[in-house]
Amino acid sequence: MSRPLLVAGLALAAASAVFLTLGARGDWSFVLAFRGEKLAALIVVGSAVAASTVAFQTVTGNRILTPAIMGFDALYVLIQTLLVFGLGGVGLAALDARVLFGAETALMLGAALLLFAWLLRRGVDLNRLVLTGIIFGTLFRSLSGLLNRMIDPADFAVVQSASFARFNSVDDRLLWPAAAVTVLALAALLARHARLDVVALGRDAATALGVDHDREARRVMVLIAVLVSVSTALVGPVVFFGLLVSALTHAVAGTWRHAVLLPLSALLASVVLVAGQTLFERVLSLQTSVSVVIEGLGGAVFLILILRRAAR
Repeated sequence: MSRPLLVAGLALAAASAVFLTLGARGDWSFVLAFRGEKLAALIVVGSAVAASTVAFQTVTGNRILTPAIMGFDALYVLIQTLLVFGLGGVGLAALDARVLFGAETALMLGAALLLFAWLLRRGVDLNRLVLTGIIFGTLFRSLSGLLNRMIDPADFAVVQSASFARFNSVDDRLLWPAAAVTVLALAALLARHARLDVVALGRDAATALGVDHDREARRVMVLIAVLVSVSTALVGPVVFFGLLVSALTHAVAGTWRHAVLLPLSALLASVVLVAGQTLFERVLSLQTSVSVVIEGLGGAVFLILILRRAAR
């Protein structure tokens, strides 16, 4: 095991122990079970977002892109807005959470696969895929904005809360199915680490080395779509967090090997989320969602990367 992986693993273990025990009072069996589910949700979402971002950047050959550029977050918010518009906030709350989770995951995954099947054919530039995702994301946000002006102001609060990741209200009935799908997708992605190393060299170099770049890109994109769809349906949209963790991973990894990058990104993302949630919830006693602060930091990292590229 490489040193960065070992250090990140120990950091996650320490952060998890503090999260589970700091300020705990009363029945430990209840406290550990309650906090354990929240801890599992943080690790599942962090791992899915981080690994999918690293893989997406490898396939697109661009370190400033994230899967969010494909409009997953905008589609999720549009789905929530349509549900509130049609059913109202009370009607949405009355829906079975498992059915809603399955429907949202299926819709986002289906939309992604249709887009990939249309554009990721042999000879189609991945840049066109990214631009198409941006266009659809803008369309989804515009439709959401239009519907927001037509719904009841009381129901708008439901839509607004769905616009940010919610780690404090994860349904335990959804957590374990989401965790199972995430683990399987991460395992499949990690199993392709050697091919991802070759894909990172570019289409021409990958072809010369015997790897079908376009076919590999399609397969990896499917796994990315699964990870992003499940994590978004579980807690809500996470836009810039993956970019923040990806930049941190590449800074400390000391290698371009995806056998290290993928698990390291998952560990670092989990450490950031768990430590941040502990700081805000247990130490500072703030009700602010940690995702808002982390997204702000991720946005700052995005601007820094853009400015660095412009300065070259």
